[in-house]
Amino acid sequence: MATNYNEKLLLNYVPVYVMLPLGVVNVENVFADPETLETQLKRLKEEAGVDGVMVDVWWGIIESKGPKQYDWTAYKTLFQLIARLGLKIQAIMSFHQCGGNVGDIVTIPIPQWVRDVGDNDPDIYYTNRKGTRDIEYLSIGVDNLPLFAGRTAVQLYSDYMSSFKENMADLIEAGVIVDIEVGLGPAGELRYPSYPQSQGWVFPGIGEFQCYDKYLKKDFKEAAAKAGHPEWDLPEDAGEYNDKPEETGFFKKDGTYVSEKGKFFMTWYSNKLIFHGDQILGEANKIFAGLKVNLAAKVSGIHWLYNHHSHAAELTAGYYNLFKRDGYRPIARMLSKHYGILNFTCLEMKDTDNTAEALSAPQELVQEVLSKAWKEGIEVAGENALETYGAKGYNQILLNARPNGVNPNGKPKLRMYGFTYLRLSDTVFQENNFELFKKLVRKMHADQDYCGDAAKYGHEIVPLKTSNSQLTLEDIADAAQPSGALKWDSETDLKVDG
Repeated sequence: MATNYNEKLLLNYVPVYVMLPLGVVNVENVFADPETLETQLKRLKEEAGVDGVMVDVWWGIIESKGPKQYDWTAYKTLFQLIARLGLKIQAIMSFHQCGGNVGDIVTIPIPQWVRDVGDNDPDIYYTNRKGTRDIEYLSIGVDNLPLFAGRTAVQLYSDYMSSFKENMADLIEAGVIVDIEVGLGPAGELRYPSYPQSQGWVFPGIGEFQCYDKYLKKDFKEAAAKAGHPEWDLPEDAGEYNDKPEETGFFKKDGTYVSEKGKFFMTWYSNKLIFHGDQILGEANKIFAGLKVNLAAKVSGIHWLYNHHSHAAELTAGYYNLFKRDGYRPIARMLSKHYGILNFTCLEMKDTDNTAEALSAPQELVQEVLSKAWKEGIEVAGENALETYGAKGYNQILLNARPNGVNPNGKPKLRMYGFTYLRLSDTVFQENNFELFKKLVRKMHADQDYCGDAAKYGHEIVPLKTSNSQLTLEDIADAAQPSGALKWDSETDLKVDG
């Protein structure tokens, strides 16, 4: 088909990816229904003009048979089908369990042989103050401990990514696989599992700190002793999952979180997370450097209690973000060392979507996180947090994709690197839904036709550069200085219903 574009407007184009269903390759490592998927993908490509798909590549499926016994067969078949249809792939290295989070409809645990280690040593899992274990992802405390048939957790992740690269080399070479998103925690996000529905958390609870496994406990005690405070312990006054901040000693006004001890704990807790991401992205960078792929990591959109002075829900998740301390720019700084893209969520949400008591501010949160990434000179991609089919959510996504609108004379002032739509299902194809979805894609593309050559909209993928320097505590402290957000228009200039 002939494509029409205006070269200047094309520089405003934001590619659109669609997340594949969670169980597209099932827990038995079978690509069960290629016919249905092919039909759906053809429609997405031919009728809506989407650019590609995002897919979870589950550790729990690939290395399920035993250490280093990787089986990529089903995924190869799936990826070849996607390639044949002319779509690009964003592959997520999913080192977490599927099941127990918002929207999880299938269960894919982490590999059984890893869980067998946990049967004898449950401290390999994130643990709350009561001692409840969260089995969806291994604790940061075991990142560098050789507890897994002689390998450390980081080596497990690194070996898996190396095997992925070897087995998918042809698809990377061919430019089909364009992004490698490295899972760094529960739900594939760089965070602690502070709000697990499986343990009874409900929105908008404060969540709980998850650092009470023996390995992280020991790490904290050593850090406190080194700081001259051997008497300091992990928080005892931070409440439970569904408390309100004011009901706790830690998060109430002038609570523990503003004391010297509280600040020391929060700095330790949030830095552990950032250095965890730094180490694993460093491994990913070593593996994929020189290849034409992007590296990315996902940050969770914790928009509730954002308007509370304590930001309690962000703090328990490991984002040490307060009115006078930036919790997100240090993560962007870490990503910049590895030439990584920051992938954020809740792009569709408006402040009015939740009840007043949730103190939720997704619009400000999105502006803050995107601004900090742009200030650090890195690209930002994003997705919607919950299923979205209506004009209100779509228009908000479009606003966030180009916060100052389209520039008719070339590159816009601000532009997201890409948008991933959550998620492919039969509902998307219901008549009215699909018509509106097609409009979303068209507007994301700045009213231009589908463009298969990313260089034309300024996204030529260059060989991944080697990580440029070591992340330091000074980097984090420097990036944590408050620095304000960039300006957003009040609404998008390209509405789906405009």
